[in-house]
Amino acid sequence: MASKAPPRIFSPARRIAARRRAIATRHQPDAPRYLLDDMVEDVLERLSFLRFEPKRALIVGDWTGSLAQALEARSIEVTQAEPGDGLDEEAPYPFGGFDLIASLGTLDTVNDLPGALVHIRSALAQGGMMIASFLSAGSLPVLRDVMLAADGDRPAARIHPMVDVRAGGQLLQRALFADPVIDQRPLQVGFRSLERLVGDIRAQAAGNVLADVAPPLTKAAWSRAREAFAAAGTDGRTVERFEILTLSGWKK
Repeated sequence: MASKAPPRIFSPARRIAARRRAIATRHQPDAPRYLLDDMVEDVLERLSFLRFEPKRALIVGDWTGSLAQALEARSIEVTQAEPGDGLDEEAPYPFGGFDLIASLGTLDTVNDLPGALVHIRSALAQGGMMIASFLSAGSLPVLRDVMLAADGDRPAARIHPMVDVRAGGQLLQRALFADPVIDQRPLQVGFRSLERLVGDIRAQAAGNVLADVAPPLTKAAWSRAREAFAAAGTDGRTVERFEILTLSGWKK
């Protein structure tokens, strides 16, 4: 019996376009990169803590290139890949045999996350390790409230659903990873304006790429959103929270 196709929640075309926009702006002096910077730092800390020295590594989604640079400085052979640019995370990888696969900020917007994890495991060498980080449930509570205030009686889906810690653990078990580790950490960032928050999200390819596109906000709705955003802060500064979920496991 054929397996049931996963629901189409996200638009692959919008997802690729969002990532290409982030890549195109990465060299701008004020381009935000704090989400990826946090994920890269975490990967390096985990490798040091485990004293794990992979020979071959695949890095998916790090448009800053900083993780590849750090690993190559350790004489690790690195392959970099970007979703939609020679890599479809929901299909078998065109390469394999990696001791380490680090996926950064991409798996929260695939339609078949269980399948994507299975493909990562298949691309690992025996004894290889996966580290996957992405935004998770609990992220952007201020923006969620602001959008509800903006939409009024007819709320639209403007922020995509996200995986929580419990589901992350279940996914690792389902994909047959050994010694799974699941953790979540907050990253809080202050903003002077709603426009800056939205701009930072888009610049880091962390925005809405749902298949069903929400209607644009009217001028009145934007006015309500700005008022709600200001009311959520103090002294002209509103703090937003990003929750980063990291899944790690081994192929044994």
